[in-house]
Amino acid sequence: MDLLSEAYSTVSDDDCAAGPGGERPEQRNLINHPHKRIRSETSHAIPAPLPMPVPEAQIPGGYVSKRQRAALSSDPKLPDTNPVSRSLSPVIGNLSDSVLPHDILTTLRRHVKDRVGSTRTPQSISVALNGHAKSVNAVQWSRTQAHLLASAGMDHTVCIWNVWSRDQKRARILNCHHAAVKDVKWSDDGLSVLSCGYDCTSRLVDVENGIELQIFKEDQFVEVVKFLPSNFNLFISGGSKGQLKLWDIRAGKVVHNYVRSLGPILDIEFTVDSKQVITSSDVSKSNLSENAIIVWDVSREVPLSNQGLGHRSISNELN
Repeated sequence: MDLLSEAYSTVSDDDCAAGPGGERPEQRNLINHPHKRIRSETSHAIPAPLPMPVPEAQIPGGYVSKRQRAALSSDPKLPDTNPVSRSLSPVIGNLSDSVLPHDILTTLRRHVKDRVGSTRTPQSISVALNGHAKSVNAVQWSRTQAHLLASAGMDHTVCIWNVWSRDQKRARILNCHHAAVKDVKWSDDGLSVLSCGYDCTSRLVDVENGIELQIFKEDQFVEVVKFLPSNFNLFISGGSKGQLKLWDIRAGKVVHNYVRSLGPILDIEFTVDSKQVITSSDVSKSNLSENAIIVWDVSREVPLSNQGLGHRSISNELN
């Protein structure tokens, strides 16, 4: 009894005064009418809506319960708990010429400015570039940044090399293709590369960010690509079925087709004025060696002759 008395002995200033026998009104109601339910003054008020539970952030790779999965699927705005990287170009090196030795940088800038000099690289600055897991099919120097080289490999990748860098020489790995890459060409501004391969596509990729800008799909393995010298918005592609296609990058579609029943296209070269294109084909199976090289009229989509031109005729044509 003493314990009960002490438990109810403290009364705040807001409590009602005790009735006879030391009982409060609430206590009397509870004692006299134990079966009656005390009415709340706010019993007729509309209850406030309860806030929706927010799913807890998940640890990547951690267990997600059935309740949490249901909550995640019901709210499309929730971020992916296990995001997948969309980067096509791991940044593993520097593209800038600031990492080049001073003497090499001076030589390269002079070469780009004058566009003259020997095409033979001095032995003193020769370098080996190791990085492709399989054979390399094509390489090309950048027209505007003489220290950058692009390479296309059978390992499905295009590599961008800062060749003379003191540090990491392989600056970018472009993982856009799903099969072997057969050819790669730099754009005129040096900001992107055009590559093609056995996944039946040509792809234009931003070098700095590794972002795939455009995809050009065909129904043949694409063996070779070449920009039109007079207009880098156009390029020609040649493939395994002997098809030649002139593409407009701005429209993303073929604007000219060059049809001739020959073997796979091996190489393409434009004349200086871009009015003619020369192609070489693999016709070993058909024993038509005289038709292995053809000169095409670019705008009219026709060969300049019904017969292929031999090496001597090609030399006369180009001269």
